[in-house]
Amino acid sequence: MVIEELQQSDDSDLSFKVFHELMPKRVNDILLVSSRYDAYIMEEEGRLAERLIHEYRGLNLTCPPRITMVSTTEEAFSALNQQHFDLVFVMPRMDDMDLHDFGIQVKNRYHNIPIFLLVHNTAHILGEPRYSDKIAIDRQFVWSGNADLLLAIIKNVEDGMNVEHDTQRARVRVIIMVENSPAYYSSFLPLLYKVIVKQTKAVMEESLNEEHRILRMRIRPKILVAENYEEAIELYNKYRPYLLSVFTDVRYPVNGRENKNAGFMLTDIIKKETCDLPILIFSSEEENRKKARDVPAVFLNKNSPSLHMDIRSFFVKHLGFGDFIFRMPDGKEVARATNMRIMERVLPSIPEESVYYHAMRNDFSSWLMARSEINLASLLRPVKASDFSGPQELKEYLISCIHEQRKDRQKGVITDFLKTNFDPETDFLKIRKGSIGGKARGLAFISTLLKEQEDSLKKKFPGVSVYIPKTLVISTEGFEFFISKSNLKDLPDRNLSDKKIAEIFLKTQYPSWLMQDLKFYLSQVHYPIAVRSSSLLEDAQYQSRAGIYSTYMLPNNHKSLKVRLKKLIDAVKLVYASTYMETSTVFARSTSHRPEEEKMAVIIQQLAGTSQGVYFYPAISGVAQSYNFYPMSYMKPEEGIVHIAVGLGRTVVSGEAALRFSPCYPQFLPQFSSVDDILKNSQRSFYALNLSDFPIDFGLKDDKTLTRLQTDDEIVKDHFPLKTLCSTYIPADHRIRDTTAVNGCRVLTFANILKYNSFPLPEIISELLETGRKGMGCPVEIEFAVNFFDSPDRKPEFALLQIRPMALTHQNMEVKIVKDDIKRCVCYSNSALGNGNRQDIADIIFIKPEAFDPARTVEQAAEIGNLNKVLVKEDRKYLLIGPGRWGSADRWLGIPVTWNNISGVGAIIETSIDQLKADPSQGSHFFNNITSLGISYLTVSVDRNTINCDTTSDFIKWEWLDSLPVENETRFLRHVRLKQPLSIKVDGKKSCAVVLPE
Repeated sequence: MVIEELQQSDDSDLSFKVFHELMPKRVNDILLVSSRYDAYIMEEEGRLAERLIHEYRGLNLTCPPRITMVSTTEEAFSALNQQHFDLVFVMPRMDDMDLHDFGIQVKNRYHNIPIFLLVHNTAHILGEPRYSDKIAIDRQFVWSGNADLLLAIIKNVEDGMNVEHDTQRARVRVIIMVENSPAYYSSFLPLLYKVIVKQTKAVMEESLNEEHRILRMRIRPKILVAENYEEAIELYNKYRPYLLSVFTDVRYPVNGRENKNAGFMLTDIIKKETCDLPILIFSSEEENRKKARDVPAVFLNKNSPSLHMDIRSFFVKHLGFGDFIFRMPDGKEVARATNMRIMERVLPSIPEESVYYHAMRNDFSSWLMARSEINLASLLRPVKASDFSGPQELKEYLISCIHEQRKDRQKGVITDFLKTNFDPETDFLKIRKGSIGGKARGLAFISTLLKEQEDSLKKKFPGVSVYIPKTLVISTEGFEFFISKSNLKDLPDRNLSDKKIAEIFLKTQYPSWLMQDLKFYLSQVHYPIAVRSSSLLEDAQYQSRAGIYSTYMLPNNHKSLKVRLKKLIDAVKLVYASTYMETSTVFARSTSHRPEEEKMAVIIQQLAGTSQGVYFYPAISGVAQSYNFYPMSYMKPEEGIVHIAVGLGRTVVSGEAALRFSPCYPQFLPQFSSVDDILKNSQRSFYALNLSDFPIDFGLKDDKTLTRLQTDDEIVKDHFPLKTLCSTYIPADHRIRDTTAVNGCRVLTFANILKYNSFPLPEIISELLETGRKGMGCPVEIEFAVNFFDSPDRKPEFALLQIRPMALTHQNMEVKIVKDDIKRCVCYSNSALGNGNRQDIADIIFIKPEAFDPARTVEQAAEIGNLNKVLVKEDRKYLLIGPGRWGSADRWLGIPVTWNNISGVGAIIETSIDQLKADPSQGSHFFNNITSLGISYLTVSVDRNTINCDTTSDFIKWEWLDSLPVENETRFLRHVRLKQPLSIKVDGKKSCAVVLPE
């Protein structure tokens, strides 16, 4: 037995999305033709309209049918001329026209609209045999004033309209009832629908969200009625693969003549072809009981005072409705399961004799079929208990099947968080009805795409588990409630420091309903978690806001639930607070949005990684982009680029030292072109979550739970990720060996993966980038993590943490840079980001090359921030020029400016000098925000002493800069202002740019 059979058992689409396509045809408009007295009885006694509305609301169905009542056939024809009706009810008390003639005229003139006759007693039927010919009246019903019958008729008509489509599309189950007595089928139909609806409502409680609850009603079993043998055989042959059960009378017409054994003729055929189909035989002739036992079938006497109760009992005992009751072979109850999650939980403790007993009777598949778990039920139906070596193997198979089905059902779906129905295995949960924000929206979207690509990914990468970590989102409703109840709406106008804002939020009481939800969540969840922002505008294509808000990582391992809850709530509050802090408010103003317009959802996500002693981190974290702004050699922009590092992703997104490679050419590593280059450019440190040191408070820092470890620390030498990914430098030979089993200095080269293909990282990234690009309709950026395990029993894991669209603007306008531009320009770059011709910048701020000190980059960032404030107040955009990687958190790689330091910048030039040379970091949050705001970013790799004005080399004319009049000067900076604005031309298609003076 292999669980993959679950997906291979049928080609039908039984995913959540197929629910949308079921029941496409509805009864929307009903015409009721009756005397005013009958109409009065129906409306006042039966309260038909009220019952219809109530019934539809109770089933989470919208748009109940509209009923038009008329009291004469003349009014009926007038109404039929004015609008379309799906169904016509007629009552016998009509004195202006014969009902049979009326029915024939309606059929002829209005495309065979179904017409049903409602009579008060069987005397009307017996006295008018013409009504049975089905020429004028489709079916007759005995109505005693109970609106349940009318509801059942409407459902039955809709079942007939949709059964062919729904069975083919989603294998919806079918019950055939064979009965030719209007009195009996008028009694049975409301009962059958009540039992089915009750079961469906119970199953709906297991639904993942409100939409799922509404749509799940559509997959309930259909009921089809036959009044003679020929109709029954036709329905049986047509819907045999989808049958749940057959209910049949014994005496009804065969070839137009009543046959006292017609029911047994039908069951003989059924049992020969579908021997395990449950059959219910009802008859008023008690002598048929023995014959029914020989079929075998369940027999009920129509004259029994408990007939309705017995029919309900048949649904429970033989069709699996209600709870699954585990019994021993002697009938003793040992346990019960109300849903699949409880079934999975109790199965291990169920006695083997009980499991074997139910398996022999196909009880498991019957119960699952009744719960509309058609795929799993169809898989289990042909499986025999004798196929297994023993009851324990059978039990393990059942648990595995149910577990996989529950997991599969949740993939790609946002599930409502409910304490009463919480399942720790759920992939994506949401608290309350507000928005989940941009970041969570991207996660939910890629989760849907992964669900669609699941089979393909398993085939291409059978040895890898590709997944999205378990995620809970507190919707923006929580943020709005918190801000409103705490009177913090005017916070943006108070001009408070970040520290003061954090203090206010931490002291403010958190909503009790949210606190209770999070307390319950933490009582079930014990793995490390990341608390991340997901604002409404975050990760939008042209306003990414990457890294603008706070992220907190929590060990979530304190022995006290109270302590864990407080830390989680503090982290959520600080994420809320980051909406109003300086960086986010300054960024918001640069995008023409007011800070108070922003609303914040919060993601609480399982942290990807493994425990290595007291530290927790992934083997690899990284950022991949499907468009490479700086292709080298034979690389192409559309082939993408990847930045990876050991440990948590802060290394990459903060622009620190990380390895850069193309997923198409993973062995082409310019950073590692020689032994000296490897020693100089390889990652020396990484971030890990400290599991043993639980901080008293976070304050403003979101890294208090993190530890920065050195790759050559003695404490990490035996960590499995480092042993897997490191090589060894042997100083005596000045060479590097791709192993850690020799003496020497460890160096992070990722050779096992990029050189020896021990893990298909480049291939997985290429596949997911292409999936994301097709899904979003534009190039995308993903953040990911990889886990390796020191055990052959566990597959390596690729965790997809985030996806966002990339902002590419080179389709917007054509920009051409000609040779004359290059001759006239003061700066040329053949590695430029952006597109357009900007002509509104007359201010330039640049780091004085002679004053640059790589040990003082933090001070230089502060000086830039001071000048930035002055120019922002004057509303003057400026060109910023300086060495190294702008925005890097590693101050030795570049100047660590944050967005508030450069919020007024219009264009940036990254230069290279002897003291500081770093590859452009496309994977950092800083870089992402620059691109999303359309700020041109030029890279000049040649130092100031080398100028070559041909089209293959970068240059910048420092003597021209030095000749300009100084507006402001500081220890490290010079601010110059031109009389006329510069022209900054960027050709996004060729990734080149020039800066031209007027």
